[in-house]
Amino acid sequence: MMDAIERFVREDLIPREQEVEDTDRVPDEIIEAMKAQGFFGLSIAPEYGGSGLSAEQQARFQMAISLSSPAFRYVYSSNLGIGSRAISLDGTPEQKAEFLPRLASGELIGAFALTEPSAGSDAGSLKTRADRDGDHYVLNGTKRFITNAPRADVFTVMARTDQSKPGASGVSAFIVDRNTPGLTVGKPEKKMGHRGSQIADVIFENVRVPAERLIGGEEGRGFRTAMKTLDHGRINIAAMGVGMAQRLLDEAVAYAGERQQFGKAIIDFQLIQGMLADSETEIQAARAMTLAAARQLDLTRTAVKEAAAAKYFASEMLCRVADRVVQVFGGAGYVADYPIERMYRDARLLRLYEGTSQILQIVIARAIGSERGIRVA
Repeated sequence: MMDAIERFVREDLIPREQEVEDTDRVPDEIIEAMKAQGFFGLSIAPEYGGSGLSAEQQARFQMAISLSSPAFRYVYSSNLGIGSRAISLDGTPEQKAEFLPRLASGELIGAFALTEPSAGSDAGSLKTRADRDGDHYVLNGTKRFITNAPRADVFTVMARTDQSKPGASGVSAFIVDRNTPGLTVGKPEKKMGHRGSQIADVIFENVRVPAERLIGGEEGRGFRTAMKTLDHGRINIAAMGVGMAQRLLDEAVAYAGERQQFGKAIIDFQLIQGMLADSETEIQAARAMTLAAARQLDLTRTAVKEAAAAKYFASEMLCRVADRVVQVFGGAGYVADYPIERMYRDARLLRLYEGTSQILQIVIARAIGSERGIRVA
């Protein structure tokens, strides 16, 4: 399988990166090819039409795909993780039967609506309401920076069902169809990088959602459901960072072997060699951490510390590698004639989403304190 994926990346995706950058969209034929190859169902169980890959297998897949522009990964990635995982983990049998096969085939595109204008890292402070009204819930609120929102057919929405309970305990998760009256998707944001992957606000104004769309059929479980998706998501972001860094290094080595200064290739200069060596070493470390975290998740179904550490290290590593590679390219790395300028911009996001580096430091510190019987505030 990996040979086919690597060939697809090399022959179909990388040659169209500039087109995606210029048009801010992934071509329809690429999306259809991904559907045909089963990309949308890699993490979904075979009984629902997916491949049921392990976390480690998914991480290796994400590393390979991420040798190309991140926009291609976003086409299907929400169906693998946050767009389907809440249903896979905590959905009722009826919810799984209704939605997972269509998410696995790519018939439906999923999105995860948690972040709000005033609730990002502090997700427990979300304000979107879900008030019970007979056999429906009525949702009101705004979600911010929702990946794939302009394309999504169905949203997993976190909303507060118990206004008397502060923090996470009053939050529930819902499956909401895009075409539900009162649901509006805002204008796609203009971003520093990751063009071709669109994010937008999602606004809920008296959106009536049938009670059977409450994930798991029980109020108050939504935040726990969301947190259970994060180990998986953080491992995949770490894998993405490894793939992006490997592509950057590959480009740097090729350029340094060709670029001549002072009568020889710049790869012969020891200071250039030092930047390449540091990058290779850090990529190897991030790859090992990411695969170890994935194996931990496969074995125990939880990897809070390991996933956070892998994502933290891999995302910071990626930005260091990107900076070195621009330095290797010199002025050429700062202009758009080479892909390095785009890759440098794309790298920066990974330190922000699915847990900023600073939040991950807190997660890691609390985990190591807990292992030693110490409560870390």
